[in-house]
Amino acid sequence: MKYLAPSVLSADFANLGDEIRTVSEAGAEYIHLDVMDGMFVPNITFGAPVIKKIRPYSKSVFDVHMMVENPGRYLEDMAAAGADVISVHAEASVHLDRDLNQIHQLGCKAGVVLNPATPLSVLDWVLELTDVVTIMCVNPGFGNQKFIPYSVDKIKALKQLITERQTKTLIEIDGGVSLDNCAMLCEAGVDIFVAGSAVFGKEPAARVKAFNEILKNY
Repeated sequence: MKYLAPSVLSADFANLGDEIRTVSEAGAEYIHLDVMDGMFVPNITFGAPVIKKIRPYSKSVFDVHMMVENPGRYLEDMAAAGADVISVHAEASVHLDRDLNQIHQLGCKAGVVLNPATPLSVLDWVLELTDVVTIMCVNPGFGNQKFIPYSVDKIKALKQLITERQTKTLIEIDGGVSLDNCAMLCEAGVDIFVAGSAVFGKEPAARVKAFNEILKNY
């Protein structure tokens, strides 16, 4: 199965609940929530109180992407707010093994996010603890960036690693996803597609259905 995860970073924040409801009802099985602290990345978005408020608007999987320094400080708050998946950046986590184990203890699935220049080798000792690995295909912190081409080779290498290690880890990509490159990325091995500006804006429900038409063929 392949899944679309619309990123609310590109949604209308003045109508966030309704935007989330719209894409969920259109068939988005994941909702991607970018938590930014203004330190690990330049921008500041929202935290656990906002996630708790919007949780009733959707039954989709809440996929929380922690773009914050030392994310272990906030894991309990994110789980309590309604997160289903909590992903932390390998570059920002002080104790990656500890964070992944804590996420599982909180009843959530655990993810590791890798920036474009971060090697897959950081997963060597934690892949079996990781439900989702997110490959950043742009540098994090801003929406509407161009896809970094070498990300495709990184995705293929990760797929091979997962196969060799015989884990059930899913591959998620974040950044530069569009209707034009979605099929190619499916073939590379991606399972979850984070899309912001390619979904929100004009007719998000129609965009979700267009993505799902492609994904159902893989």
